[in-house]
Formats: sequence, C-alpha cells, structure tokens
Amino acid sequence: MNVPDVLVWPGAILAGLLTLGLVVVVGRYFTLWLRAFVTRARISLPSLVLMSLRKVNPTVIVDAKIMTVQAGLTQNSTRELEAHYLAGGNVQRVVLALIVAHRARIELDWATAAAIDLAGRDILEAVQVSVNPIVIDCPEPAEGRNRTLDGVAQDGIQLKVRVRVTVRTNLSQLIGGATEATVIARVGEGIVSAIGSCASYKDAIANPMLIARQVIQKGLDSGTAYAIVSIDIADIDVGANIGAILQTEQAEADIRVARANAEQRRAMAVATEQEMKALTQENRARVVLAEAEIPRALANAFRSGNLGQSHKLMLLPRDRTACGTYARFASPAQR
Repeated sequence: MNVPDVLVWPGAILAGLLTLGLVVVVGRYFTLWLRAFVTRARISLPSLVLMSLRKVNPTVIVDAKIMTVQAGLTQNSTRELEAHYLAGGNVQRVVLALIVAHRARIELDWATAAAIDLAGRDILEAVQVSVNPIVIDCPEPAEGRNRTLDGVAQDGIQLKVRVRVTVRTNLSQLIGGATEATVIARVGEGIVSAIGSCASYKDAIANPMLIARQVIQKGLDSGTAYAIVSIDIADIDVGANIGAILQTEQAEADIRVARANAEQRRAMAVATEQEMKALTQENRARVVLAEAEIPRALANAFRSGNLGQSHKLMLLPRDRTACGTYARFASPAQR
C-alpha cells in the first residue's frame, strides 16, 4: 500500500462521519428550520443546533417564535425566548398572554410578562381576567364564616349585607400587589363603615347605592393586583336592634354596680355598728375599773383624816358600805 492510499482512507472515513452527522442534524432539525423559514420566524439551522447544546428545547422556541410572528409581535427576540426558558419560565403561556393583550389593546411588554411569569403568577389568566372581569362575592362564601357583612347604623339597627365586587387585573401592579383576599377585606371594611355613617337604617334600605358609592370613592383597590370595576349590593336585610340591646345591657350593668355599691355601704354600716358596740364595752370596762378605785380612795382618805362627817353623810349607799367595811377592819386610832 503506497502513501497516498494511507492518507485517502482516513480522509474518506472523516468525510463519511461528517456526512453522517450532517444527515442526522438535517434530519432532526430540518423540519423545524423549514417551519421557521416558511413562517418567516428567521431561525437558522445552526441556531437550532446550538439550542440543543444549551439544553433548550428547539421545538418550544420555534413554536413560540412562530406565534409571535404570526400575531404581529416583533418586540421579543429568539435570545429572550431562550433566556426565559432557561430561567424556568413558561414561554408558550407568556407568548399567548402577549398575543391576547395585543388583540385587546392592553399595554403589556415582554419584560413585564416574563417577570410576572417568573414570579409565580399565571400571566395568561391575569390577562384574561383583565379582558373579561370576574365577580367576587364579599364576604367570601367559606365554611365557618359569616355569610353577610354586618354593620350598625347610627340609630342602632343592624344591617346584614352581601356584596358582589366586579374586578379586573391591574397588570402594572400584579407583581407585589395585594391579592384577592385583601380586596375582599377592604370592601368588607368599607361596607361596614358606610353603614355606620348612615343616620338611619331606612336610608340604606331605601337607596343601597349610597353604600356602594361611598365604598368606591375610598379607592380600596390601591396597591392591589386588581382594579375595582363596580360594587353591587346583592342583598340587604335588617338584623337586630343593637342599640336597644346595648342599652339594656348597660342598664343591667348599672343595676349590678348600684347593688355592689349598696352592699358595700351596708357592709360598712355593719362594721361601724360592731365598732361602736366594741367601743361601748370598752367604756363600760373603764367605768368598772374606775369604780373599783373608789374604796381604795376612801380608805386613803380615812387614813389621812381628810374625810369629814358631812362627807360621810354624802356618800352613796355603796360608798357607805365600803366605808363600813373599812371601819370594821380599821384600828381605833384610824377611826
């Protein structure tokens, strides 16, 4: 075998491998490239091969690119589609959301839509709600919760209200905006406040739109992912007379307080009576002690000779008895 034959065989093998690889590549990506070429998506065959190397599904990118071109959207490039796919986003739903927004003449760019999708929100559903508003029941019908919003007018009459709120998505505040639960809570707070501002429950029953108008004017949808379109009073009922109930409870509380005060005064009077009885007994004991000192004083007076005959006649009977007792036991000189 000569030298040229040695060089020809490796070259032929290499050429055969290259041809085989080219056939495999063309067979795998030719259909996608042809679709992109026919629909003017402008994705080259090497780009499709490089997508596979970057672990990007070429079919998803080609389909998304074809949809954007056919819908007349030229703001997003193939590189942006690949970047969103690598970031874990749903490329097809973002593209569909952009198409729906474009058809409905809603301002929505690729960056905002991709950010909403990566934030975990369903961008397609958000755009659909923005086009076709939804109705939210307030309060939300859930087990274990009140089915009405209860407010009390200034005359003390309770009103039970059910509200239906029509909202649409606010795409500019969908990222970081409050959710549906916040809207329900704010509307409930506004309804209760509006009922409380009514001078009489009859005013709210005669014109329920007074309540809805006051709630709408408060701008309860600020900072939320939804914009309130309308607030409608679905049902309004008269509840209990809260004013009368509160007055009754207040009267009962006043009675209990008065009874407690009277019982306190009675206890103080009883204590004072017992103190006076004890003081009387103490004074009586002092009198007895003082009377016990009289015989001793008389004896001393006899001993000293300071007690005259006139004083003896003036002695009380019990004092005379004491003196007689002293005279019996005293000596003649002392007498």
